[in-house]
Amino acid sequence: MDTFLYFFYLAGYVALFIWAVSLAKKYGCVSPSNVLLLVIFGLVVDNALLAFGRYIGPRPFLESFSYARYWGHALFTPTLVLFAWDSLRKADIGWAKISLVKYMTYILLIALIVYELLTETLGLRLHAEWKYGVLSYAKAAASSGPPVMVLIVSLVLIVSAFVIWRKQKWIWYLVGTVIMTIGSAIPLPIKSDAYMNGFELILLFSLLATKQFQDQKAKQQGTSF
Repeated sequence: MDTFLYFFYLAGYVALFIWAVSLAKKYGCVSPSNVLLLVIFGLVVDNALLAFGRYIGPRPFLESFSYARYWGHALFTPTLVLFAWDSLRKADIGWAKISLVKYMTYILLIALIVYELLTETLGLRLHAEWKYGVLSYAKAAASSGPPVMVLIVSLVLIVSAFVIWRKQKWIWYLVGTVIMTIGSAIPLPIKSDAYMNGFELILLFSLLATKQFQDQKAKQQGTSF
């Protein structure tokens, strides 16, 4: 069942990537919100490896690309703080346009990447693991404590989504972040590891929809970012 779900998610992320590319071409490639392309690309690779893992088998090829999964998570996921800041800037939130806030956002981004690399990625060791019919390479040693980087990124997204809802009456950004947060915080009593990727798919869909909404609104108003 999990293999089928990963193939489903893979198709969904490919569709999101095509959508993200079309938005970048239509509204401009030089935009902080286009970091979604990196995040979605990472999730395409992630779900492809999980979907095809059982067919590839425990080979060096699968192991090598599995390391790329974790590196992609460390390098790409923190960039969502840039998306959060850019969404506030596009919503014409005054304090988000202050240079200090911009610099603090980039400092936070760098700090999250460095933290994730030092605590989770550098020196990473993987081992082949079969679970629910899926072959993957998982961490040899489980992480201790909550995922700090993910918690901080989630908090930044929720706060910005709430502000966008109040300012622009756009609810779907907040809906996506809340669903993702609740889904990751409350374990479901089902025999599957694939359901979490479904929450991630909902989140990325809501972020892309938010980008499209804001870019269309800016174009209608003749605003340049």
